[in-house]
Formats: sequence, structure tokens, C-alpha cells
Amino acid sequence: MAVINCPSCNKKISDKAKTCSHCDVDLSNQEQLNSIKRINRIKKSQTLMNYSFIAMLLFCGGFLFMFWQDVHPGSWQHTAAMTSTAVGFILYIFIRIRLIILKRNTK
Repeated sequence: MAVINCPSCNKKISDKAKTCSHCDVDLSNQEQLNSIKRINRIKKSQTLMNYSFIAMLLFCGGFLFMFWQDVHPGSWQHTAAMTSTAVGFILYIFIRIRLIILKRNTK
């Protein structure tokens, strides 16, 4: 007997259980389980899209601050703007790669 995570509530249950003792999901109904898995993938995709948007705001915010405020190289504002731009860009690329991997794993 192994312990698995419930597809609905993500709590630990036995792999022999017919229903989840926490959320009462019928584990023998394959159609319902497929629906729950699809919903979980959509939620994860939406979460990654939100993170991607935040990373893009960080990138654009640092880039625009640097040019609209006419900061001088070597000042703390220039360093903060460049750091924000670089971190935003790297996070955006990383999150987009995770989205691509998530979409490829669903097929």
C-alpha cells in the first residue's frame, strides 16, 4: 500500500482508497479525475502567465525609469534600474520556458 496525493485537494491518501477522506472525491470515476487534472493544469498555466506579466513589468519598469529619469551611470538609480531590467528579463525567459515545458507535457 502506497501513499499518494489526492488529485483534487493534494492531501495524502492511500492508493487503495475509493474516495478521498478529505474532500470526498470519487477516485474510481476516471472522467472526473481527468477533469480535475485538466483544471489543475489550467490553474498552473494561469499562475505562470501572471508571474510572466510581473516579470515583464519589472523589466519595462527598470528600462523606462532609466531613460525617463535621465540617470547617470554609476549612480544608485542606474544600478537599481539595470538590476530591475536584468532580473525582469531573466525571470521572463525562465517562466516562458516553464510554460513551454508545461504545454508540451500535457500533449
